[in-house]
Amino acid sequence: MVAKHGKSEITLKGIGVSPGIAIHEVQLLSPQIHQAVQRSINPEEVAAEIERFKEALIATHDQIKLIQKQVSKVLGDEHASIFDAHILVVDDRSFIEDVIRTVRKDLVNVEPVLQTVANRYADMLAKVADSYLSERAADIRDVTKRIMANLAGETLNQMAQISKNCIVVAHDLTPSDTASIDKSLVLGFVTDLGSATSHTAIMARALEVPAVVGLHNVTAVVSTGDTILIDGGRGFVFINPTDARLKEYKKRAQEQELILEELGTLRDKPPETQDGYLVPITANIELLEELNGIGERGAKGIGLFRTEFLFLGVEILPDEDAQTSAYEEAARSQHPSPVVIRTLDLGADKLPANFEMGDEMNPFLGDRAIRLCLTHPELFKTQLRAILRASTLGNVRMMYPMISCVQELADANAMLQECMEELREQAIAFDENIQVGTMIEVPSAALVADLLAPHVSFFSIGTNDLIQYTMAVDRGNENVAHLYKPTHMAIIRLIDHVVKVSHEHGQWTCVCGQMAAAPTLVPLLIGLGVDELSVSPSQAPLIKDVIRKLHYSDAVELAQKALVSPSSEYVEELCHAMIKRIAPEVLELSE
Repeated sequence: MVAKHGKSEITLKGIGVSPGIAIHEVQLLSPQIHQAVQRSINPEEVAAEIERFKEALIATHDQIKLIQKQVSKVLGDEHASIFDAHILVVDDRSFIEDVIRTVRKDLVNVEPVLQTVANRYADMLAKVADSYLSERAADIRDVTKRIMANLAGETLNQMAQISKNCIVVAHDLTPSDTASIDKSLVLGFVTDLGSATSHTAIMARALEVPAVVGLHNVTAVVSTGDTILIDGGRGFVFINPTDARLKEYKKRAQEQELILEELGTLRDKPPETQDGYLVPITANIELLEELNGIGERGAKGIGLFRTEFLFLGVEILPDEDAQTSAYEEAARSQHPSPVVIRTLDLGADKLPANFEMGDEMNPFLGDRAIRLCLTHPELFKTQLRAILRASTLGNVRMMYPMISCVQELADANAMLQECMEELREQAIAFDENIQVGTMIEVPSAALVADLLAPHVSFFSIGTNDLIQYTMAVDRGNENVAHLYKPTHMAIIRLIDHVVKVSHEHGQWTCVCGQMAAAPTLVPLLIGLGVDELSVSPSQAPLIKDVIRKLHYSDAVELAQKALVSPSSEYVEELCHAMIKRIAPEVLELSE
């Protein structure tokens, strides 16, 4: 097809990371490259060279802090915390000392040494098939570019090239680039590199800027001034779109606006199927600032309160009083609806520097979450006491992350009982009947759910990790991302098993991972007997719309077919066909 300006339309497919439709002229960003030219220095010049490096580190630290502050004002602390990882890099003593030691030994200027050391650290992390570690590799490269710019006395800001309305096209955008986007000028962006779980993708969604990443060669086939159309939901990019394409997408954009308005009317309506089956929708939150948005989007209560925000970017670990205050605020805001507080789900690598612990090659599979808490009882018991103290309203529940065996669960409950006894002795009130549950996010926990059930009141299935651990797939790695299948028979059977065990023990099961937020998979989860869905507040209207248009009996029939299906693709087709029949408007927004 040929557009009216005589250029042929080019269609590309990437990863849609931030939904929405945008049409405008291209602004192609040229990457700022700082060549690390090597020069020899005399021994007496070493001190001055090291001082120059330290000044660049200080300047970089200050710049990142300023970006973090600006992001916090616009988007809140949740998204500003992305830059905690950048601060950790620029303050990393082993990284800094490695550079200084090499400068002294080789008698060369700092730039090539910095580049070599940074590449070694980043490459080592990037080779590990784990999304957390690969993001740390990207953080190292981002910070290194900023330090190099400061060494050269230059400003590092790709967005400074933008002076008029456009859609940005770049080989890659760092989180700091994305944080610098002026929404009044940048209507969307596309990149050669990137993944759905990258910090840049998270920033794009927070800014509500349509974005498609992972296009590989978009910078090679587009020029500044070309017209570009991006579909951030479906991941399509059209360069020099035809009149017919423009007409189609302008109509779709109008339809999406109308659908969003209609979904807004569901806020106060119950999440109940056509045949009267109630499926509570609760919220996944990280920050206290998100509390007000829960009810506004139609969710009730909190199904997953991630407590990690209290521990990130701080010099000193939060004490019992500070934690109690935060948990009480959440409980009061949602009362009488339940608030499920998850205990700390971090590795020591993200805790303050004074929290001493050895380095790990793969912290994703290392001493983290419940493992870290059990080996540091002073840390764990402080949090347990705070949760108990906040439970006096009667709507607080708590759960443990990354439980993999019965012994871990028994040990955690033993510490909880110790905390309860301490509070009784101090005459400090708490809910004696507080519900205690566990996350099911590793296959071993799912398979021994019958042994875990006597020790808890409920299960919460974290499908993101359950899928990754079960399938041995990092969904952020584009080489294997196609193997990340929520509809794989192994996943469906694990969920089915966990739900059946919980019901046999008179308990309930929630799903709080991305499967719960995928409208096409909601009927499958409900048909498998999942009792509650916990999603980000923004997804609540879509999920409620599906539930209210669904017949529970149809969902059960779908689940039974899925349990004997020949392939994950067949299950996807069944789910898609059901949503297309009962709630096609949801597909318009989510695909």
